[in-house]
Amino acid sequence: MTTALVVAVDGPSGSGKSSVSRAAAAALRVAFLDTGAMYRAVTWAVLEAGVDLSDAAAVAAHVRTVALVVGTDPQAPTVAAVVDGAEVDLTEAVRTDRVTANVSAVAAVQAVRQDLVLRQRTLIEAACVDPEPGREPGIVAEGRDITTVVAPDADVRILLTADESVRLARRARQDLGTADTDALEATRRGIVERDRVDSRTTAFTSAADGVVTVDSTALDFEGTVAAVLEVVERQARADRTGGPA
Repeated sequence: MTTALVVAVDGPSGSGKSSVSRAAAAALRVAFLDTGAMYRAVTWAVLEAGVDLSDAAAVAAHVRTVALVVGTDPQAPTVAAVVDGAEVDLTEAVRTDRVTANVSAVAAVQAVRQDLVLRQRTLIEAACVDPEPGREPGIVAEGRDITTVVAPDADVRILLTADESVRLARRARQDLGTADTDALEATRRGIVERDRVDSRTTAFTSAADGVVTVDSTALDFEGTVAAVLEVVERQARADRTGGPA
């Protein structure tokens, strides 16, 4: 790879965006950006500061003060915040139920989205112009709005999706260790509600013009990664030959 490659991956909850994008980034030897972890990190900071989540102006004002440190190694992505001058690793903390229950409310604040979009674009640019040692210039970035707002000019834009029942089962096994009836119902409540709230501010259920849909309903994890990499390779061939992707 001689030029920077930007791959943007969007999709609904439980579609496997993070795990598939990480594996694709590792295979391509480029950086990986989990934009959702950034929203989770500022949500953690807002909660820790006791900011009233119903006060959008206060939420946005506090988020602007939060310095984030984002690690883009696909083998071990990290996110941290600088608190009282010290870097606090939040890689595990951002996955707690407390953060999960509140991240959509914070992400719904338009000023927060505008702030983080700028930070995400800066990270994408850095991975392209100044890659870490051993990496190729480029990045696989995943998250809501990534294909249409954050990186609409990405070389490859993918909407990763699957039937709702499949997404629920995958997330239940990931979070609860089982996909029995109770686990599926508990997972359904969380995923459906989060997608409902997030759909007010982002479009992630249908592919915009130029975005390729990868449906993983009938694919296992390895097959889904292979499908994503095939889309990337198809676009690369089209760029080399000047033909359609």
